[in-house]
Amino acid sequence: MTSVFSDAGAGGVLTERLAHVRWIAGGTGAGKSTLTQALADRYDVAVYRGDRAEHGWLERCTPQRHPHLAGLRGLRPGGMWHGRTPRQVFQTMPGLHGETVGFIVDDLLAKPDERIILVDYFGILPDQLAPLLRRCGQAVFLLPTPEFRKNALATRYADPACARAIWSTEQPPSALAKRLLRDALWDEEVRRQAVTHGLDTVVIDGSVPVSVLADHIASRFELG
Repeated sequence: MTSVFSDAGAGGVLTERLAHVRWIAGGTGAGKSTLTQALADRYDVAVYRGDRAEHGWLERCTPQRHPHLAGLRGLRPGGMWHGRTPRQVFQTMPGLHGETVGFIVDDLLAKPDERIILVDYFGILPDQLAPLLRRCGQAVFLLPTPEFRKNALATRYADPACARAIWSTEQPPSALAKRLLRDALWDEEVRRQAVTHGLDTVVIDGSVPVSVLADHIASRFELG
């Protein structure tokens, strides 16, 4: 499959074609999906869930152009974590190397552009996103505090069946500790790059209700 993104480049034409897109990115466990749904419930917007789209990317990627993404094909649950340090996992994340952005762009360009589209996705960094924006206000990166993330992920994996499905035979407490350390490295990269591009980061600590945060983001995104 030919990539519109890779062929067209991320120039002015592409930023205009994506001018109707708003991006909610950042760290895991920050409530991106919750915020996206709150905005979708209020406004006439479409939603693009990157986590769901990833399965299709695995079928479309090639080892030559997407070596880290292709390396995830065929892995059993938790396979990327077994026998590796959090930093090793971080260094092989497809999003760190820009291997996911082309798939997202191609998917978005294939969708109707009559309505605003909210992108809810973890694995894109400011360096990759900035060239796609007509203005900085189209994107926000949510970054949870360590305590907020720990509670969010512990709740997510509290169900033993869910934990086994995600982590396979590795003990969930050990796996969760690795996940928290890896995600902290990702957050650090987001912060560093966001400053360079003048993009918004919002610290999530649970003190601000989702409805209030949605008001703030809606205003920045020029929704409604």
